[in-house]
Amino acid sequence: MTEIKIYNTKARAKEVFAPIDPENVRLYVCGPTVYDRAHLGNARPVVVFDVLQRLLRHVYGADHVTYVRNFTDVDDKINATALSRKEAGAEGSLEELVHERSNETIAWYLKDMGALGAQEPDHMPRATEFIAPMISMIEDLIAKGHAYEAEGHVLFAVESYKNYGALSGRSVDDMIAGARVEVAPYKRNPMDFVLWKPSTDELPGWDSPWGRGRPGWHIECSAMSHDLLGASFDIHGGGNDLQFPHHENEIAQSKCAHPDADFARYWMHNEMLQVEGKKMSKSLGNFFTVRDLLDQGVPGEVIRFVFLGTHYRKPMDWTEKKRAEAEATLRKWRGLTAGIKPESRPSPTVVAVLADDLNTAGALTEMHKLAGAGEAATLLASARMVGLLGDDMGEWYQNDANYDSIQELVEELLVARTEARKAKDWPRADMLRDGFKSAGVKVTDTPDGPVWSVERDEIDSLPLFHAVRLAFGNGDNAELQRQLKQAKRAGVFFADSNQLDVSPAWRGLPDSDFVREKLTDLKNLLVLNS
Repeated sequence: MTEIKIYNTKARAKEVFAPIDPENVRLYVCGPTVYDRAHLGNARPVVVFDVLQRLLRHVYGADHVTYVRNFTDVDDKINATALSRKEAGAEGSLEELVHERSNETIAWYLKDMGALGAQEPDHMPRATEFIAPMISMIEDLIAKGHAYEAEGHVLFAVESYKNYGALSGRSVDDMIAGARVEVAPYKRNPMDFVLWKPSTDELPGWDSPWGRGRPGWHIECSAMSHDLLGASFDIHGGGNDLQFPHHENEIAQSKCAHPDADFARYWMHNEMLQVEGKKMSKSLGNFFTVRDLLDQGVPGEVIRFVFLGTHYRKPMDWTEKKRAEAEATLRKWRGLTAGIKPESRPSPTVVAVLADDLNTAGALTEMHKLAGAGEAATLLASARMVGLLGDDMGEWYQNDANYDSIQELVEELLVARTEARKAKDWPRADMLRDGFKSAGVKVTDTPDGPVWSVERDEIDSLPLFHAVRLAFGNGDNAELQRQLKQAKRAGVFFADSNQLDVSPAWRGLPDSDFVREKLTDLKNLLVLNS
């Protein structure tokens, strides 16, 4: 059996993974707070732990892994949307409207993550559906002296758990100094955190022994993981921004509620994401959601490939260069494996590299070697293990076949180009050169004659880019929509449609209708100038 090694945040070392029960390997990942679309950074842990669960299923068997990722649907932003809908006349209680809003955002999330090739977990619990287990755990913590009621709140007493801070490796004093600690007169200790808080009539709430209220954030995962995976399970994952306070608080709650259990034995945390070397921020104009990229024509498979190109414990930088390289590689690999039946097992070398602390970047390097050696069947099996080259992910590549429909038109124009060059009719040859370029068609001369391909970099995108910004600056919405549509047809997309004055633009492939239209214009122009 393949030996898996994992960097355990709790131990601050890479350890050999030994599951509690090889027949039921259990993984819990902190999921999103579903108040809106998932931004690109939200997607990184989804892809990281999707690859992990694929590896675990490969090693232990598809039916011997239980993967849980939760949804936090108790949140002030969700509450605000529900309240505004109720004030606008929507029927139902606040709790029902919160559920309705969460249904929308969860559907968005699953669709967007599915586009990145992420398989859905075995369980996707919602916080609002586990209120009773949360209340039960809180009651137990109070009874054991680890929590107390104060002014309608219930708080966890941090001093009651001597190992608090062990995961993040910081003392309580350091954590107080480095964190935003809510100052409240009812707290016994500044670090004590909320397990339950009261709800006003304008907020959703549930009946409890402490009055109508709602749970704190941290208790959610402790209750849901216990209910679905038990008091002890194998791996707990999430972004490294969750180490403190969220995961630290989870450990304290769970270990105090179940002192004889391990809670999570291995802790895995992924690093954060940047865009072109900078932190993603709306003020910098580099903030975008997964849906933004998908709508701009960036294939989900390409996004996934870029993510896999950086080890999960290193900061990941999303750049246009990486996107272009990822698409070029995938295009090559899909061409190489077209019509090929995959091997029954992935490359042992790829599996071994991946099993060494989920080294996806190293696994891709090994796949490049397979592609270079022409081992298409093994490449296909190996790529599919990490969620690439699947039939369900290849629609973007199949759509390129639409360019085949312009082949006859291109070849007719290539004949005209050859004739113009033989006749030394340079104005006509230049007209053809510029016409091909404006259509996104790259012509390369070879000893066997000219070959052509549709390329994103052939089209001069600056006029399109400036036309969009000009319309945006003038406040001419009709013209703006016209220019955005034209830019999209030409393969030019903008990261943030609400801030077009500062938004970066991305280049994608032009659609086939755009190419055909431009080439037809070129053909007509040649007739006029005959």
